[in-house]
This record gives sequence, C-alpha cells and structure tokens, in this order.
Amino acid sequence: MVGPLLRSLWSTATTRKTLSSSSNYLKTHVFGRAFSTASVTAAAPSAAALGVAVDPSQLRNVAVIAHVDHGKTTLMDRLLRQCGADIPHERALDSISLERERGITIASKVTSISWKDNELNMVDTPGHADFGGEVERVVGMVEGAVLVVDAGEGPLAQTKFVLAKALKYGLRPILLLNKVDRPAVTEERCNEVESLVFDLFANLGATEEQLEFPVLYASAKEGWASSAYTKCPPDDSKNMSELLDAIIRHVPPPTASLDAPFQMLVSMMEKDNYIGRILTGRISSGFLRVGDKIHGIRSTDSGVVKIEEGKVVKLMKKRGTSVASVESAGAGDIVSMAGLASPAIGHTISTVEVMTALPTVELDPPTISMTFGVNDSPLAGRDGTHLTGGKIGDRLMAEAETNLAINVIPGMSDSYEVQGRGELQLGILIENMRREGFELSVSPPKVMYKIAKGEKLEPIEEVTIEVNEEHVGLVMEALSHRRGEISDMGPVPGNVGRTRLCLNCPSRGLVGYRSVFSSDTRGTGFMHRAFLTYEKYRGPLGNVRKGVLVSMGYGTITAHALMSLEARGTLFVTPGMEAYDGMIVGEHSRDTDLDINPVRSKELTNVRAACKDENVKLTPPRLMTLEEAIGYVASDELIEVTPKAIRLRKRYLDVGKRKTMSKRPKE
Repeated sequence: MVGPLLRSLWSTATTRKTLSSSSNYLKTHVFGRAFSTASVTAAAPSAAALGVAVDPSQLRNVAVIAHVDHGKTTLMDRLLRQCGADIPHERALDSISLERERGITIASKVTSISWKDNELNMVDTPGHADFGGEVERVVGMVEGAVLVVDAGEGPLAQTKFVLAKALKYGLRPILLLNKVDRPAVTEERCNEVESLVFDLFANLGATEEQLEFPVLYASAKEGWASSAYTKCPPDDSKNMSELLDAIIRHVPPPTASLDAPFQMLVSMMEKDNYIGRILTGRISSGFLRVGDKIHGIRSTDSGVVKIEEGKVVKLMKKRGTSVASVESAGAGDIVSMAGLASPAIGHTISTVEVMTALPTVELDPPTISMTFGVNDSPLAGRDGTHLTGGKIGDRLMAEAETNLAINVIPGMSDSYEVQGRGELQLGILIENMRREGFELSVSPPKVMYKIAKGEKLEPIEEVTIEVNEEHVGLVMEALSHRRGEISDMGPVPGNVGRTRLCLNCPSRGLVGYRSVFSSDTRGTGFMHRAFLTYEKYRGPLGNVRKGVLVSMGYGTITAHALMSLEARGTLFVTPGMEAYDGMIVGEHSRDTDLDINPVRSKELTNVRAACKDENVKLTPPRLMTLEEAIGYVASDELIEVTPKAIRLRKRYLDVGKRKTMSKRPKE
C-alpha cells in the first residue's frame, strides 16, 4: 500500500517540477533575446483566454509601415502601453542589440494586444529600403496597414516603396500624420501632406476603397492620437484610443473558415536550442491544437512536395512584450509553433490530409552582391574563432534560410557570393558575423546587371536629398560624377534656406556616397534612397575616389614613419597598429596608388646630441567603420574583417603581382 502511494506522490512532484521548469524556460528562452521574465509575468493573459481560439470576426491583423525615422517603433510602444503591457524600456520591440545601438529597425516583429473585446495582431516593420524583404514577407499576413508619415517631412522614397507593397496585396490603409506637435507643423502643412499622400495613392493604382482612407493626427512621442488636427488634445484624450478604434472600424477582419482543414504559410522563422525551429505565420484556415499531426509542404515545378511530417510540440503567441504558451489557435490568428525541423519561410504547414500549398510571397530581386571568403592575410587567426570556409558557408546558409532577401551562391575555393538589397543590409550581416567570432575577407559590392533584348540594364534608385542652400552645388557636382539625373528640385516647405532634390541615380554610383555626403554637408543634410527600376546602362562613373597609400613593410606602425608620410595624404592608421605588405594605410592625395613603409623606425646611434629629439605630433587619422569601408574599397581591394579590427588591403599583396594584374584589361 505504501509503495503505490509513494510512487503517486513522486509522480505528482515530478510533474509539477517539469511544468515549472518548462514555464521558466518559456519565459526566459523563447524569444528570450527581447523579453525578460518579469515582462512575461506582467502581461500574461488569463488561462481561459489562452485556451480558446479567438473568433475571426474579433481579430484584426495590422502592419505599421513608414519611411525611416517616421516613428513606427515609438508608436508601437505607446499602443502596447495603452493596452496594459509592461514596457521595460523605450523602443521595446527593437530587441536585437544592433537595433538598439543604431536606433533602426532591422527585422519585422509581431505582437498582439487586446482592445474592447478584440484581438489586434500588430506587425512592426523596418523603414530602410535595404530591409524591404522584411516588409514584403509580412504584408501577406495582414488585412490592414497604418501608414505613418512625418507631418514635417511628408511622404519620402521609402514611403512610396512600402505603400506600393501594401496596396498590391489589397490592404486597407489608415493614414497617421505623426509628429504634429512640432512647432513647424501647421494645419495647412498637414493638409498639404495629406494631398501629397493622396496623389501617391492614385499614382500607385489604389482602388476606390483604398482611396477612402481615414486620416489621424498623432504625436507618438507624447503618446496621443486624434481624428481632428490639434497641437495639444485635452488631458482625458491624451491617449491612443482613437487610433485603436479606427483600426477596429476600418480594417476588415480576416476572411477565414474554422471548419476547413488547417493550413498556415510560414512568414517568419527563428531557431531555438531547446525546442528547435519556431515557425510563425497566419493560419489561413482551420484550427490547430498542441499535439496535432501536421506536415510541411512546398510547391515545385513538378508539383507539391512533402518536406517533413510531425506533430505540434508547442504553440505560442506574442502578447504585448511577452510570449504566452497557448493550447489552440484558430483561422485568421498569427501564431508561432514548434515541432518541425525542416520547413522554412514560404513553405506551407497543414494537416496531413491536405496536399495543397498556399501561394508564396513574391520578393523583389537583389540588386547588389559581395563575395565572402576566408581571411588569408598575414594577421589571420589572431582574433577570431571561426576561420574556415566551411564554418563561413554554414553561417551564410543559415542566414539565407531566415532572411529571404539574401541569396547565397557557393563559389570557388571556399568563397561565397552573397546577394542582397544594399550595403546596409550586407553590412549588418558582416557585423553580426564579426561579433560571433568570424574572420573573413569581403570583396567590394558589385551591382547586379540584367541583359534584356541585347541591352545591358542596371538598377536605378530614387534618391531624395534635403540640404542647406550653400551645399547644393557640392552635392550636385558629386552626383553628376556618379551618373545621377535630377528629376525635381525646390525649397522645403516650412524650412527657410533648405532645398530638396529628387534624383534618379544608378545603384553603383551610390555605393560609398553616404559618408562623402555627410562630410560635404557637414552633417546637416539627409539622404534617402529606394529601388526604382532597371534602366539602360549609363556608362562608366566619373572620378569618385583618389588612390591609396599601400604598406610595403611588415610589423608595428611607428610614429616616426607616419610623421614623414602625413604630407602624402590622409592616414587610416595610428602608431602601434600592425601592418603587412599590401595593407592599405591611407588615401593618397593624388589619383595613383603609392607604396610606402609605415613600419620604419628611427635608427639609433651612440652619438650624443645636445638637442632633444623632436616631439612627434600627428593629425588624428580617419578610422573607418564597416559601412564606410564597404563603400570605399575599389575592385582590386578587399576588406579584412575580424572581431577586433577592420582593415583594408589589396587583393594581391605582392607588389610585383599587383603590377602584372593592373596591366590586364578590366572587365
């Protein structure tokens, strides 16, 4: 009698312990990069709410889209706070360390909030053109979009890009004019911006329904939204309730059937060391419970192919800034599930009886490519832990799985061609690899051309520039060398002495221009760019860069050597750094490369001198960031990236080999 009783007590204790540990695991590990245990507990919904799937008529799926720095993530903070979520810090949804450091959104994030018996699934998206793939893959999950436009700046290049994607998928937009509390923003300016946005809708082919968009005025920073123009609403209206009501009123609920078999298109994916792949998407039809048998399928040219069969191990839903484990979910809802190891973004998850794949999202083609290879410099292996071509290849393939906007093509001798949307996107990838302990050499970015009807076509970007009047000449001269063509030019409304330029410029001409633009405008100008179209090749670029100073010595750089080299150009190095043959240590003041010796030390003699040694005073060097280096290097140069250093070098380190290769005709 005692034996069975003890066994029963032991079983109960073990079960409680297991449940407790799995609950703690969920709080701290699943999406744990972003959210703390405290935040999980604070916003956890009731057990009844977790156990029952939401009726599709009470669901609203909405994406927040906008240009860079127009206030998307701040707006999401205020909406979460309005609905009772515990916000641990400003820009709570920017969970990646690089996002917090740079103040930009890199990856799309999904969360859900409850408002007046309705469940709102909100998607925060990036604003940069380089991360356009993040916008493209989430617009298929939602029925509506909040288009945030800065009331002072108006619609810009990226506003057009994200809006075109939203309209293409038939989303119902809500226009939110943000930052209306600024002194320069008046009611006339808001009306003007509204007209510009309406023209943009019409030019992009919006339907009659989409053109009847509601307009709201807001200050996300102050935390209020209003349906009428105001600078400061009454205290009882200083909240986001009008925006939330507008979303429920104007965004249609998902048209989905709970009775049909379960199907879900995977839109996001992340890996977890404990429960494997976490697949996120919107349930197109049916009902999903923990323990259900499912399989992953995808469409191929020969038909639908089964990838893997399994069962749902865990079902999760983001609520506010936390992750909650749910037992079931119904059609129209956006959920995360674990249990399958092979399916990726664009694949369909369904019940085992269904063999019909859902249509996938069409992504714009990549416009730029870089070659990643093994670091073979004389200083290789000193800083990093992942050095081999196999390790680099595995990491790049894993990135291509989770980020559809990046393509990886294996090349010769442990090198990989990585295709993406721009230098910023590829620069973020390199920076992440660097922090993970990788060492690699990276080629300069190359534009991806097309051949159509025997003509060479190149990607053209739409560039919007706003500068002070005294800098217009410098900017126009620099962009004329880069084959830019001005399409519009005029004063900036509300800003005396500011000029706005709209240009079309080849992507290859804009590579590396951002740092030049910042120094030309003394940091007062801003420039935004977005992919426009492919056009006929515009011919070679003008003179956009001078020659470089190349080291021809190996060792530690000395102040004595740099003192005599300062007159030759701008230095990129400081005394005490390591140098080697073929390493670039500065920019020459002329258009040709110059071989120099930066490691030369002062010869010591036993002759005593009455005078003191001259005191060496050096000008501070130009230390390059990763983005500047990507834009700076020429076709015969490489970037050496290690966890502790970023160095520029020649592709061929030997002087004789460089001279031989320079005589060959260029491609």
